[in-house]
Amino acid sequence: MAAVAAAAAQQQPPPTAPLAQPPTTGMPDGPRVPRPRTPPKPRTTPAVCLYSQHLIKVEYEAVGMVLRDLGFDGCDLAVVPGSHVPPEQAGADLMRAIEAISGVGLEVPIISTSVISGSDPNGRQILSIAGFMGIGLFRPGYWKYGNAPDMEARLGEVQREIFGLASIGRAYNVAMAVHNASGDSVGAGLWDVSGILRGIDPRWVGYDFDPGFATETAGATGAAVVLRLAMPKLKAVTVRDFTWSKDAAGAWKAAPCPLGEGMVDWRQFFAALARVRFVGPITIEIRYPMKDDLTAFRHDLDFVRKQVAAAYGAV
Repeated sequence: MAAVAAAAAQQQPPPTAPLAQPPTTGMPDGPRVPRPRTPPKPRTTPAVCLYSQHLIKVEYEAVGMVLRDLGFDGCDLAVVPGSHVPPEQAGADLMRAIEAISGVGLEVPIISTSVISGSDPNGRQILSIAGFMGIGLFRPGYWKYGNAPDMEARLGEVQREIFGLASIGRAYNVAMAVHNASGDSVGAGLWDVSGILRGIDPRWVGYDFDPGFATETAGATGAAVVLRLAMPKLKAVTVRDFTWSKDAAGAWKAAPCPLGEGMVDWRQFFAALARVRFVGPITIEIRYPMKDDLTAFRHDLDFVRKQVAAAYGAV
């Protein structure tokens, strides 16, 4: 990350009306009237973004410059505990962070949050600011099964929370993209959350599909099947890769690795995106150990660029 800090030193939403007035709650030194972002030009290929948490040691004022110099199209801005914009500081910092990134010509097509309930007061403020600033998508946090004795009852609870959160997102013109994380998360296999989403207008809730986690959960064949399930409601993509390795106890574990060096069938995945002319954001989120941050960012960005060029150029 020192290399990133040194580099910094050198340096479409659903069709409803936007908020009439900018939110001002929590703004320091009285209300400020920010300049809403100019809507980005229509795209013919996805906007390739980096998850902003990877640049946490860089001040958010410089994140856009770093991403621009690396060659990214935009930023998936984290609004989670420990990020550039912690949820409780959204009123003070979220607009400024978005302006700092978009001000250098980059897109902020999606924000990632820890919000999982419509009753979360920080969540309402985050979505109101995102809507005013023209951010069309947000990724919620993760619902867990935990030790729930009744799985159906737990899914009912999650359904109510998703419905409530979607209602708030709709009020502020921000659609939800549910991420299929692995492990104990609701939606890891998509089948469980698919039933929930049947009752919601797909303009407001869809998927942030992760082929790495899908392959880890269901294998290559299963990942292709759940991608078909997600495709009609696909709003965003998060990419990661992994290999299988044995731990000290001899158990098989998924070990994160650079894109293209693991188990994901990337050619098939990007071909599927190209067939439907998907132009939503693709977020690179790196979970493997990085010896050199900038080299890792460039490697994964170059990989995605080549996959997009090959797949979309063939359609």
